[in-house]
Amino acid sequence: MRCKMGVTGPTAVWALLACAAVLALPASRAEAQKFEIKPVVEKRVRQLPSGPLYWRLETFSTLAQAQAAEGPTSLVADVAGKAWLITLGPKGGATRGASKVAEIGPMPPISADEYLLRVNRAGGPPGAKTPVHTHPGSEAFYVLTGRLGQKTPHGVSYADAGQAMNGHGGDMPMEVFSSGKTDLDQLVLFVVDAARPFSSPAKFD
Repeated sequence: MRCKMGVTGPTAVWALLACAAVLALPASRAEAQKFEIKPVVEKRVRQLPSGPLYWRLETFSTLAQAQAAEGPTSLVADVAGKAWLITLGPKGGATRGASKVAEIGPMPPISADEYLLRVNRAGGPPGAKTPVHTHPGSEAFYVLTGRLGQKTPHGVSYADAGQAMNGHGGDMPMEVFSSGKTDLDQLVLFVVDAARPFSSPAKFD
């Protein structure tokens, strides 16, 4: 957009101010409220541990320490200035030298020939939301900052900073949104069927 002037004097001054105000506006409301999703780390595995499974979130002083402790169903990530070890396994586990942050579960059961374990970092400003979608498996959330909202056919659930939320099973329509007064930043943990599309469009009936 360009400001063209065809007048002079006080009228021109007011026209310039109005034009500058228009140029300063966001390109669109949707753009200003974009929900960002960034894959952090993922791993494919053929077999999951037996029994009910939980996501265990732990931190180490250094990334090297987290990497040294990584197991077959663990993921290591450097997020928000912390070295994370995120492990899918039985309830009550602990890694030597780590600080436990949260344990989320049990995960809804899943059966597949190959599994994808993934950590995403996601969020956005208040009001930002995802399209309605599904995943071929479960997801869980740990909120770093802000307030998380999740809408499914079962209703709406919320989690605040420092809290976790257990997700639903595969193929559940959902919408995830930033519902607080500050920007949402969260870790999203997935265990899904690796042979199927990771995310698919959906709608609420």
